[in-house]
Amino acid sequence: MKYDYLIVGAGLFGAVFTHEAVKRGRTCLVVDRRGHIAGNCYTQNMDGIHVHQYGAHIFHTSDKNIWEYINQFADFNNFVNAPIAVYRDELYNLPFNMNTFSKIWNIKTPAEARAIIEKQRAEANIINPRNLEEQALALVGRDIYEKLIKGYTEKQWGMDCKELPAFIIKRVPLRFTYDNNYFNDTYQGIPIGGYTAMFEKMLEGADVRLNTDYRDFAERGSDTAGKILYTGAIDEFFQ
Repeated sequence: MKYDYLIVGAGLFGAVFTHEAVKRGRTCLVVDRRGHIAGNCYTQNMDGIHVHQYGAHIFHTSDKNIWEYINQFADFNNFVNAPIAVYRDELYNLPFNMNTFSKIWNIKTPAEARAIIEKQRAEANIINPRNLEEQALALVGRDIYEKLIKGYTEKQWGMDCKELPAFIIKRVPLRFTYDNNYFNDTYQGIPIGGYTAMFEKMLEGADVRLNTDYRDFAERGSDTAGKILYTGAIDEFFQ
């Protein structure tokens, strides 16, 4: 056996495991079928901008130990996620909070917002929702549903909300404070220099082979490592 561990997948879990194993004197081979490390967190430097190739990734946690651990590998900026939703020509803050409600209804207090939402829920009078639209109306009333849920949901699923099952939207997060922070966690940020550089540090001391599919590799070298840590798609593993 050439390696103690074969780690399949160079994403976050595989990289953390690899770092801890190498730190303890274990030999590791990391394989990934993509042409890069970092999994879905991969960032590519394009004209000085670290582009998140698979969608934005914001690191956030309220666990101080986790925050201190990840800061071994990168310095983080103080980015706070405060999304904006566009409905026709109107802009609204997400997640739904008092900034959202005050703009929709021209109100100031949480009590006013709660009263309007409860009134619209009562007007909908839906006891047993039969689809997503009815579920949303029963949860938050018509204004929030039509302005901030309906269009986004239909775009996401490619279907009318009346055709989608109710269980998809079991809850809608409503915050009755003037806080646009999407997360409630104490520690938040994005690594300065991008995620890829962070992963490079995490994988130091291990051998890494990219553009390598686990199935093909296993057929050629089943005796490469004593143990396998598999972080890929579970259905594929069991064929």
